[in-house]
Amino acid sequence: MPSTTPDNQVHWFRNSSPYINAHRGRTFVVMLSGELLDGPRLPTLIHDLALLNSLGIKLVLVHGARPQISARLAESGIESTFEQHMRITDSAALNGVMAAVGALRLKLEGLFSMGLANSPMYNAGIRLISGNFVVAKPVGVRNGFDYQHTGEVRRIEVDAIRQQLSNGNVVLLSPLGCSPTGELFNVNAEEVASTAAIALGADKLILMGDDLRLADPEGNLVRELSPQQAGKLLAGDQYQDNGVDRQLTAACHAASNGVGRAHLIDANDDGALLKELFTRDGCGTLVTRETYETLRGARIDDVGGILELIEPLEADGTLVRRSRELLENEIQRFAIIERDGMVVACAALYPFPDDKTGELACVAVHPGYRKGERGAQLLGYLERRAKEQGLTSLFVLTTLTAHWFQQQGFELAGVEALPGARKSLYNWQRNSKVFVKSFTES
Repeated sequence: MPSTTPDNQVHWFRNSSPYINAHRGRTFVVMLSGELLDGPRLPTLIHDLALLNSLGIKLVLVHGARPQISARLAESGIESTFEQHMRITDSAALNGVMAAVGALRLKLEGLFSMGLANSPMYNAGIRLISGNFVVAKPVGVRNGFDYQHTGEVRRIEVDAIRQQLSNGNVVLLSPLGCSPTGELFNVNAEEVASTAAIALGADKLILMGDDLRLADPEGNLVRELSPQQAGKLLAGDQYQDNGVDRQLTAACHAASNGVGRAHLIDANDDGALLKELFTRDGCGTLVTRETYETLRGARIDDVGGILELIEPLEADGTLVRRSRELLENEIQRFAIIERDGMVVACAALYPFPDDKTGELACVAVHPGYRKGERGAQLLGYLERRAKEQGLTSLFVLTTLTAHWFQQQGFELAGVEALPGARKSLYNWQRNSKVFVKSFTES
């Protein structure tokens, strides 16, 4: 979260308003790992979930219980046995499972009932509703192991959950499922979360855990993955046996089956849930089939975003000033990179077909996004567009960014290299340098 000075709070609140509007009325399935439920950040996290509820987000909360179940069994002298990451649950172990899950349910109900004056949940009046929403079936015997009271999700009672959500309640799902025969089964919390998200057609699946951070070989946070990329990570051994594999599997399953976005968030970062949902870059890893950033031709409704992007560069003399009217008339010349609704980069191509060349103009990248090769991506896009129009070269006029254009293959040329129609408009007071890049048609 930003620092707590009033100005920073106002700035953050204003910037979060598009996300508040976008999330209102949406359904989010949020899973909290069992480790979180015994950690010091749980009360604050409940406050953040209450805030989401107050903003009109429909919440389905799924909780894990693996460490609590293991502790209960150890207290009873029962050894925890796992096969393929699944606990083998006999009758004695099932009693421990029910005790651990029941205690966690009561703990969460108590936390959602907080309402002291001067606390974030004052007057919240949230109802946390649990019940037999998860229908399970036995895992059975696999590879010679009888899993007994360990189960799989058969189905989610979607209509019953939606009815509670429509009443403004938060629905709680536990890692216990009921069967049509009246039996109880110990089920995997991540499976409950991903299956519920798919069945409900949730807009987001959010998985929160301790140290739930995906990093690249250099230690940098992996901000976005496709389900295919996530599958390749799971095929390796980097995340085996540390819990991340279960959450990543759930995210991959949901994103591959209709859930628009699945988020993995390290809850050790205070305010991580709010940062992920109400800031443009978030703080976790997004697994999605959708493209978080889109490179496309500009439309008339992008004019405002382009103006906001280029105005600082016009003010410092980097770009020639363009009016809104001019942009509206020339919007078909522009390409943009859009990141979650914000124009973060733009460029324009003005063709001179008689000379088989085109001018690359108004190249701008937001200061916060200049390390991701977005300028080069736009250049490649407009080069392809130029070739499709039969052009064999591009030229650019610049005063401050000559080195960058040289790195992209442009070579210094004189004003005489400009096509006649453009040469007559050359601003000698501005004294821009001219660079040309030639390419063969392909």
